[in-house]
Parts: sequence; structure tokens; C-alpha cells
Amino acid sequence: MKPPVLLLCVLLFCQSWAFEFVIDGEWESETSGPLDQYDQSGRYRRNILTSDEEEDFEAIQGNDITVKSYKVESRITSRFAHTTVKSSVVNSGPNAQSISFNVQIPKRAFINNFTMNVNGITFVGSVKEKTAARKLYAQARARGKAAGIVRTNSQEMETFKTEVHVLPGSKVEFELHYQEMLQRKLGIYQHTLHIQPGRLVPLLQVDVYIFEPKGIKFVTAPNTLGEQFSYLTKVTHTKDKAHVVFKPTLMQQRKCENCTESAVDGIFTVKYDVERESNAGELQVSDGHFVHFFAPSDLSPLSKNIVFVIDVSGSMWGLKMKQTVEAMKAILDDLSMDDYFSIIDFNHNVRCWRDDLVQASSIQVDEAKKYIKSIKPNGGTNINEALLRAVQMLVRASNQGVIDPRSVSMIILVSDGDPTVGEIKLSTIQKNVKRVMREEFSLFSLGIGFDVDFDFLERIAMDNRGMAQRIYANHDASEQLKTFYSQVSAPLLRTITINFPESAVSDVTQNHFDKFFSGSELTVAGKLHPTDLTTLQSFTTASATNMDLNIQTEADVQELDSVLSTQQHSFTGFARQMWAYMTVNQLLAERSLAPTANKKRKITQQIIALAEEHQFVTPFTAMLVESQDQENTERLIADSPIDPKHGCCSATTPSSGSVSVQQVVYQNPPWVLPTPAPTLGEATGAHQSIFPVRINLVDNDPHFIIHLPKTNMDICFNIDSKPGHILNLISDPGMITINGQLVGSKKMKNNKIYTYFGTISIYSKTDDVQVIVGTNRIDLMEGKNNHSFSWGATAELMLNRIKVAIVKEQHVNVTIDGGISAMVLLHRVWKKHPVQVDFLGIYMPNNNKYSPKVHGLIGQFANEPKVKVYAVHEGTDPTKKEAIMEVKGNKMAVTRGWQKDYRGDKKRGSDVYCWFVHNSGKGFIDGSYSSYILPQLDSFLPSL
Repeated sequence: MKPPVLLLCVLLFCQSWAFEFVIDGEWESETSGPLDQYDQSGRYRRNILTSDEEEDFEAIQGNDITVKSYKVESRITSRFAHTTVKSSVVNSGPNAQSISFNVQIPKRAFINNFTMNVNGITFVGSVKEKTAARKLYAQARARGKAAGIVRTNSQEMETFKTEVHVLPGSKVEFELHYQEMLQRKLGIYQHTLHIQPGRLVPLLQVDVYIFEPKGIKFVTAPNTLGEQFSYLTKVTHTKDKAHVVFKPTLMQQRKCENCTESAVDGIFTVKYDVERESNAGELQVSDGHFVHFFAPSDLSPLSKNIVFVIDVSGSMWGLKMKQTVEAMKAILDDLSMDDYFSIIDFNHNVRCWRDDLVQASSIQVDEAKKYIKSIKPNGGTNINEALLRAVQMLVRASNQGVIDPRSVSMIILVSDGDPTVGEIKLSTIQKNVKRVMREEFSLFSLGIGFDVDFDFLERIAMDNRGMAQRIYANHDASEQLKTFYSQVSAPLLRTITINFPESAVSDVTQNHFDKFFSGSELTVAGKLHPTDLTTLQSFTTASATNMDLNIQTEADVQELDSVLSTQQHSFTGFARQMWAYMTVNQLLAERSLAPTANKKRKITQQIIALAEEHQFVTPFTAMLVESQDQENTERLIADSPIDPKHGCCSATTPSSGSVSVQQVVYQNPPWVLPTPAPTLGEATGAHQSIFPVRINLVDNDPHFIIHLPKTNMDICFNIDSKPGHILNLISDPGMITINGQLVGSKKMKNNKIYTYFGTISIYSKTDDVQVIVGTNRIDLMEGKNNHSFSWGATAELMLNRIKVAIVKEQHVNVTIDGGISAMVLLHRVWKKHPVQVDFLGIYMPNNNKYSPKVHGLIGQFANEPKVKVYAVHEGTDPTKKEAIMEVKGNKMAVTRGWQKDYRGDKKRGSDVYCWFVHNSGKGFIDGSYSSYILPQLDSFLPSL
């Protein structure tokens, strides 16, 4: 089988029309399985690219032709790109000739439409199953025949070619459409277009339109076409839209002032990323389909256990080994002290640098670099034994308890050739590795150069929860190796499952993932059932460093379609096409690993049905191009290459079986929500109250309400302090401290700066876990690990004995070992409010289990003091009575009033009647309030 190419050839002779399609390759049997596509020696019949196959690429080929225009337009909506390439060409020579229209497209893309107009006769495309397309084509088989091929070994592209033979003066218009889903790598989506017109073009224009509903974080179009095109690309960018345009004039296209050759020859690249409101991901619903994007950040990386398996056979001699050594030195330096690693190098023999995994200390890393540098390539290639030895090393480390159960274990294989020693049958090697690999291990394969059997490396990686990448043996091979490692160097989550209500969705793509790496993105898509639901929810579970996550988010079913209908350059059918794109790619990956011919045949039928419905040219479908002239129907076909590795969406196979939906149904503790109760006799008709379950709380600016259960009395006081001060609320020595930091109003009101709690910290020294709740985010810190979450999604987090429940834009509940609970309530104010700022309130039940030594502005009342209120009389305000209070040996005047409890109603609150102690609680609290000011959020209160 030859290198991948899409080829469409057309001949026109005088007044007769003749069409012929030629593909350089052979038809694949639908019944062949992944393990019977090997020759008699056991080698897989594969695509091998060689460096001498490169040719100068031109989009438009022909002599004495005039290219009137060459336009490329991409519309990217929610990471899904629909690209159109158009060109208008005239045969300006004196003779009939062939004109070629060539387009390089990403290997991951599917062609989904092609039209051609020749002197007013239009040919339009439709996707059919290959055999059916060939039969229809044969019915109109022409008298002439033409053949030609363009081969390419471009790193990420394949070539589509159309060739048409036309008379002098003929005008030909070409239009090709293809679609692809952009992959996020290292925090960036990259959209690549090949712009190689091959000649000067009066109208040369590239437009890239981006629409991201949640907002675009940044967009750039780095100049990759040459210095003379600097500053010619224009980028305009609003909150959710961007437009990138490249439109050089004829003069700007010239290689030099008087040159007739074009300097436009290269790759046009657009890079961007999107805004993310929360770690719950982004759920979008459109056109009866949904897409969930999951790309959490601000999480501490999981520790890694890596066995590097490096080919040191004779073929690695020279530049390949030099580049590998250079890359390995950088990769080893990137390991942290929490990581474990070892190195296996192999030729005809297999050597282990260390027989067991070792901690990535600076000493061990230095030793490993010396070892790598001393390797002298020679001999044959024993891949089978090297991989089995690597798996044994990971299994032994796991059995001996050397590695953290929450860590990520992986094997990274670097090789440049086929096995020549030991087991050389590739299908057997694949079976051997699969048999011994554990579910928690992954294999990543890097194939260097063009001699390597990349199909095999990709298949064995996919079979073991990994992915493969070809490394091109040139001057930047070292950078390619390091870039690949960067993509897998920071695993943030394990065992991720994204679920949806079963009654609301169907045909869900892969929703269980082994790992999530920093800077990448997991995507799940599906269909919506016709229901009366106005919102769709998603439920995500995952394991992070010392923490289990359970996150919920939702999306309005109609909102996005309404927005898309107003966008001029968006792709309104993106969700439907993205679901089909992902499903077809997933089926292709599943098919490549299917164990039987029958299973493979069934999957092929599914692929064909989807490809025909959504108009994708795949390895099993062809595009039939027909003239619109009903009286004289002419047909052409355009094929996709027979390429078993085409477009594997995530280089992982779908999980078998379905996973039941585990919804985040957060249950509030009873004390969190207020309950109706009779009002006390002192309450007047002017202020009817709903009494909540009695608790202690601090809210607003800041008002303290202390409930004394023995006397069923509520005491209130305010603290007048300064912005930035940290007040201690609970201090239980050696166990837990709860502190709040004050933030000031935007400006003075009534000659006063009002203060509120802007940050609440709950620190369990026993667990070495601190939860810091701010108005913008919630941080969980455990030792050196730091995890951040926004208020934008409901989530439940388990960290050792601590449970943190975030209710979207409402409150955070923190429970420590079931004995101590606190709720932090979020108050949002109008962003343009001239005075107020967002702030927090904190609520705690009276039955929290503190030690007898507990203190703090609230904690001291866990040991309830005796309080006596007497001499109740009318005050200056007829609605507020006054009295004398005796407590802790102090007598003070108090006023009967009310403060607000906002648990049930964050806007108006519920009135809580209490005796108010003036002067920042003086006489009621121990000492002065200034004694409770601490230096740090995790500080404990010194003895008063």
C-alpha cells in the first residue's frame, strides 16, 4: 500500500467528456481483521514514507494558466472547524491541457463536499459506500483514461488532488470542503492551513472565523510564511468572536520586486484558547445534540512512574541517538521528587539501568543522564523482550507498594525500526504486551523516522490506553520528543467518567477516560432525546491527588441555538457534525482492534451508515461527483486512502460497556436551611420572623450572631476593624482554626469604610488540609498540593477526612470527619455598585465537636457562659427594648434588635431577634476584639 493520497482525475477531450478515478493502492477487504493484515513473515502491510518521495507542492498546477482567485475560509465554532478552499482558474494557453487542483488537508480531517464547475457545467459531490460508488461510476465510465498521483510525507497532512483536461480559454472553478475537530495540546488549539498557490494570484485571501460561546481567552496568528509577510495578518478579537485575515496584494506576494514567482508557500497557523468558568467543564447543546468539553486546571499533578524504553540498535547511530540523548536529558530534569523512574535500553539484548524503579532525586537523575550519554548504538532490535521487562518492572513496584496507588504509571517507548531479534511477529508482540499490562498502566510509543512501522506502534499504544506519535528524524527531533513528553508530563486526574441522565440522551461517545493531562481536553458528545427538559446536566467523577471529585454542570437546551442564529460566520451545525466526527473516529479505532472478522464487519457497516448520513469521506466511503445536467450525467469518485490509523480521535479505544449515571445530588445538612418556627413574644407585628435552626453565624459587615442553647438566647455584636485584618473565629489548639479576612467597601459611606469577610479559611492541622474560600474561587491545599475550583459549578470533593461540597454560586459546605461543619455563603452584588463588594458569610451549628480548649470569637461560646438579662424597658426607639446583661462578671447595656440570617433568602434574609452588645462585643467576648487579629489565614489564636 502506498502513502495516503486523495486523487480525483478528469479528462475532457474536445467535445467528448471522459472521466476516470485512479487511486494508488488496493481495496481493503471488509472481512480482514487487525491481526490478519500481516504478510507471511508477520510484518504488517503498512504505509512507509521515504524522504525521496517529497515533491514541490503547488495548489494549482498547469502551464499557461491564469489563477484568478484562491480563497481559504475556516469557520471554527466550539473547536469544530469547517474549511472551504476555492479557486478559479482559466486555461490561457493555446492548447488543451490538464489543470490540477491540489489541497493538503490535516490527516484527522474528513472531506465532506467537493464541487467543480467547468465552463458552466457543475459537478457536485455526495458520499456513498465505496462499492456502490464504483458501480454508479462504472455506469458512466468514459472513453478516455488519465492517471496521476501526488505523494507527500508531510508530518500532519495528506493530499487531495483533482485533475481536469480542458480546452483553451476554459474556466474551471474548484471548491473543496473538509471538517475536523481541533485538539487542545499544551493549553492551545491550533488550526493549520497549507497556503501554496504556486503562482501569483490577483485575489489571494485566507479568512479564519472563530466563535466560542464561553469566550476566547487569546488568539494569535504567528507569522510562519516568511519575514516579508510580517504584519500582513490582521487579527480582530472580541469576547467570543475572532477574525483572522491574510490578504496579500500581488506586489506583496512576489519573491522580489521584479519577480514573477510567489513567496506564499507554507503553513498558515492560528492558535487560540477559550475562557473556562469552572473545572466542571463546558456543556453545550445545539441542534438536538450536545458536546461536553472537560479541561480542568489549577490542580496539583499526580506523581508519575515511568519506564523509558529506548531503542539503541545500530540504526539509531548518529543524529537519531544524539537527538534522543539531548531530549532525554531535558525530560529527566523535568521529573519531580515525587516521581519514580527507570530506563531500559535494547538492541539484540535488553539492559536495565536500574532493575527497579527509583525516586527521581537529583542524584539518580544525574546518574541516569550519564548512563544515557554513554550508550553506543549497535546490533538488532528486540522490542518484545524490552516491553515485557518494562511491564514487569511496573508490576513489581506496584506489588511492593513502592508507588502511590493514585499515581500514574506509564511506559514510553522510543524506537526507529522493526523487531529483528527474538519475537519478530508484530501481532504476537501486541498480544504478549496486552496480556501482561495492567489496567492502570499505559504505553506511549514514539516512532523515529520513516523506517519504523508506525501502524504497529500506534496499534500497540491504543491497545494499552496510550497514544503514538511519529518523530521526524531531522534537526528538531529533540524538540519533537520533548514536546510529546510535555503533553503527558503533568497528569492531573485518573479514572474520569462523564455521565448524563439516561432518560435525556443517547448515542453517547466515549465517556470514560483513563487519564487527563494538563493542557489537554476531554470531549464527550451525544444526541438529545426529544423531551420537555429545558436544561441538560452532566455529572463528572474523577480522582486527583489525594482527592475524589464529583462535579455537576448544566446547560440550557435552547440558549445556544438562539445565539448561533445571530452569528454571521458561525457553523450552526457544529454539534451534530462533531458528534458524527467523534463517533466515526471512535469506530475506526474500535475496528482496528476488533478481534474477529464478524465484529469488524459490523463496525464497518456502522461507519458507512454514519459517513453517508453526515457526508464524510472515510476509508470505507467515496465521494461520487456528478454533473447537474440531468440529460448527460457524468460521474467521478474521490476516495479516502486506506489508512488504518486515519483519525483516531484520542488514540484510545472506547470503554466497553456502559457506566451508570452517578448524579451529584448534594444533600444539605439539616442546619443549613431555615425552618419555620413560632416567633417569640417580643417580636412585634412590624417584624415577623422565620426562625431558623439555631446556629452561630457571621454575615454582612460583619454581624455576629451567637446562639446560646441552654438559655435559648441569641446575642449579637459587630466587629469594627480594618480591611486586610484576619479575625479568628474558631481556634481549637492543634486541631482546627477558622479565620476570616476582611475586605473593605469600594468607598466611604456615612464617613465610614464598611468591612466584610472576603476570604474564609478552614484549616485542619490534623489532616494538614486547608480550605480557602474566596469570592472568586475555592482553594484546597494539602501539603504541597493545591487544587482550585470556581463558584461556577456544583461539585463534591473528598480529601482525606474532609468533605467539601460546592453549590454553584450559592455556598460551600466543609465537613471534617463528620464532627465539625461550616457553611460559607456567597453574596454577589452588582458589579457596578458604587460602594458594595462581593462578600462571604459563615454559618456553623452548635453541635460541632470541639475540644474543651476551643476559643475564638465564636469558639469561646462552645463552653456556654451564664447570661442574665434583666431590667427590660422601653428604649429611645419604640421598636427596640433595652436591658442590662450580666455575663462573665460584666454588666452592660444591651438593645433588643434583629440581624439577618441569609440561609433561606440571600437577598432579603430572615430576621433573627437578639440582644445586641455594643462596642465590638466588649464585655461579652473575652478581652478586646483586637486580640483576635492574626497574621496568617492558617494561624491559631494564642492564649488570651
